[in-house]
Amino acid sequence: MARTQNLPAGAHERAAQVLELLKKRYPEPETVLEHASPWQLLVATVLAAQCTDARVNTVTPTFFSRWPSPKELATATQEEIEEVIRPTGFYHNKAKNLLGAARLISEQYGNEPPRTMAELVKVPGVARKTANIVLFVGYGINEGMAVDTHVKRISHRLGLTSHTDPVRIERDMMALFEQCEWGDLNHRMVLFGRDVCHARSPRCGICEMAGFCPRLEPEKK
Repeated sequence: MARTQNLPAGAHERAAQVLELLKKRYPEPETVLEHASPWQLLVATVLAAQCTDARVNTVTPTFFSRWPSPKELATATQEEIEEVIRPTGFYHNKAKNLLGAARLISEQYGNEPPRTMAELVKVPGVARKTANIVLFVGYGINEGMAVDTHVKRISHRLGLTSHTDPVRIERDMMALFEQCEWGDLNHRMVLFGRDVCHARSPRCGICEMAGFCPRLEPEKK
């Protein structure tokens, strides 16, 4: 993915501060999605779309006990999958995609998700965000940075990007932070979004970034 030069003024300086403070707050971040393999992580991440991680974690134990790998899931029917994942919402599309993913991965990739972005995004239900999560958490590969609702909101509020499109936000984040930071930075921003920088009522009064957050500048005048 090509890097962009059209960054907001002061973005590099703010990025350094953001990274330092997030590392202090979350020294050892990790995903809260429960999984035992890259495949199970892929399934959990697909189910987490428009659903909370906590809800997904209540569904996946039953899912993985019935279909622990792509090989088993590939023999299921879409209706069987829908019945199990219904609580996560959008279960028709999710079931269709997971069944397609299981068949592709079991037939072409030896029952294990591929290890490159180019191959992963060809798997049904897998776009760049999910692919980045599987690559980093599942394989320790920093090929890009997952941009979810938390990363999108926080990067915009902190003046790290002026874009709203996830692909362009990812480019900006990749330009601002070293590659070795991308995966953990996603985890840190997700946790920060849940704990402090809420979508509707951000807790600016306890935020260590309030002193340089562009969102608060009009209130200081």
